[in-house]
Amino acid sequence: MTSPSNSVRRARPLLGTIVEIRAEAALGATTIDAIESGFAAIARVERLMSVHDACSELSRLNRDAHEETVAVDPWTYEVLAAAKRFWQASGGLFDCSIAPILARHGFLPPAAAKGGASPATQEDVLLLEDYRVGFRRPLVLDLGGIAKGFAVDRAVEALKDHGIESGAVNGGGDLRVFGPRAEPIHLRDPANPARLIMAGWLRDGAIASSASYFARRSWNGGWISPIVDPRIRAPRAADDQSVSVIASDALTADALTKPVALQGAAAADLLRQFGARALLVNSERLLCEIGHAA
Repeated sequence: MTSPSNSVRRARPLLGTIVEIRAEAALGATTIDAIESGFAAIARVERLMSVHDACSELSRLNRDAHEETVAVDPWTYEVLAAAKRFWQASGGLFDCSIAPILARHGFLPPAAAKGGASPATQEDVLLLEDYRVGFRRPLVLDLGGIAKGFAVDRAVEALKDHGIESGAVNGGGDLRVFGPRAEPIHLRDPANPARLIMAGWLRDGAIASSASYFARRSWNGGWISPIVDPRIRAPRAADDQSVSVIASDALTADALTKPVALQGAAAADLLRQFGARALLVNSERLLCEIGHAA
């Protein structure tokens, strides 16, 4: 169905959430093909990089890469290379090797808990020639903190390749918009997540958010979040704060939410390094902005 603004929207369950793709164009075969191509790109990322799928390429890496190098898809290799860049830039605060910790606390399947006693970090991931990957020691990676943003970016690329000049892809809160149309930024109120806070407008960029109000779990008499602090190898206590990062692409926004959630305002220099900014909202609806856009 086409709205008065010639906006064609489609939604589909992918990446463990609902993904919506919008293309600003008249309804027609070319527009539908473009949207289908966007969904296909996201489905490809899910097939390659889901830690929940025992048949995914990521699961094969987690099983075999400490014994022999594994040839991977160029997209998987690209995400692993990006993960290492963010690990280095954040001083280790972004680390995909924390999967066993998430699994032990119920945030990931129990199978991801193997090798949990290993002191492995992202540094133990070897990126070799010809898209081959090896692990220096047994470890388990979870790319959930970066692959969703990458999937959103690939969907936007697919839309553009089909001639769509304006649109948006929303992967369960990882949002990227392109073209002249600005998208309102609505952030959830941490004290009442059903209520939205208007925080500005987004044009030709991406935003990703991290908060514990929907994902927190009870643990040892308290509440924990799925944000793991690699320095102490433990989940962070759940709090009433949300972190939203605005960047030029969804991969960057998605990845930076983790170190920003751990560092707060101290992450300003990291955000500036990537031309990004963050919006922090607390339980009293006080909004603080750190960093700056490129």
